Amino acid sequence: MRVAGSGQSTIQAIEMAQKEQPDLILMDIQMPVMDGLEAIHRIRAIPDIQHIPIIALTAMAMPGDEERCLEAGADTYISKPVGIHTLLTAAEKQLQ
Repeated sequence: MRVAGSGQSTIQAIEMAQKEQPDLILMDIQMPVMDGLEAIHRIRAIPDIQHIPIIALTAMAMPGDEERCLEAGADTYISKPVGIHTLLTAAEKQLQ
């Protein structure tokens, strides 16, 4: 597992996804520089990585967030705090 932490820009994270071709992407929606929704849009526009399942995560769940994430191209949405069982179940579902 590789992590593009908050110290990296979202653009670098997208570049890492292109290079690494991960099986799954956990996308934080609230990030500096570029929000997760824009990052999801950009990933879905890149043919080599557009198929990778994306789980959108957000700490400040607001009404309509799930719909916005799914419309942006996320495969599923989870609000934080999230338990490990919930996260693993969502990941397993996306990887099947």
